[in-house]
Amino acid sequence: MSATNRAAGKAFRILKVALPVALVGGLGFMTFRPATTTAALQANARAPQFVTQGAIGGKVFTLDLRKQLAKGPVVLYFFPKAFTKGCTLETAAFAENHDRFSAAGATVIGMSADNIADLQRFSTEVCRSKFPVAIATSRIMQAYDVKLPAVNMTNRTSFVIAADGRIAYVHSDMNYVDHVRNTLAAVERLKTRPARR
Repeated sequence: MSATNRAAGKAFRILKVALPVALVGGLGFMTFRPATTTAALQANARAPQFVTQGAIGGKVFTLDLRKQLAKGPVVLYFFPKAFTKGCTLETAAFAENHDRFSAAGATVIGMSADNIADLQRFSTEVCRSKFPVAIATSRIMQAYDVKLPAVNMTNRTSFVIAADGRIAYVHSDMNYVDHVRNTLAAVERLKTRPARR
């Protein structure tokens, strides 16, 4: 094997390891940061229903989206990895604004492919026990079209789902900065929109 081929092979191996790490490491302020992405599910589509394991205040429970929607609109935000910089900052911002979401009648739910033990810790340390975080299984990731390529993680996409089960708003961007502001504005707009069944 020539020196050029060996160097190319080494560069590929480094990239193969470094790219997923870079995607997760800061997840917001990265040298490599994809532009705003487009989720397959758009406004007015029916939100796929699911049941999965979640945690709130460190306690594990069964999260049923249908039951959550029976209480009112849901902000379902997918984030790649608990305790990484961007995901921690985004989730802390959702926690800080929790009362505003509640006042608008919405339930906030975080979703990632993390294991339940990590989500239990995340639900107390970062969510401050204010809202649940739950496991985005491979089936859920596929239904919402939020899986990152080559790694078992979701991208960063936030859905506002109206109580009638239809998606009212979608924001998909690996930069966490606008997710809370945009979803809160969408939830507040829902209050003035007549419900559809």
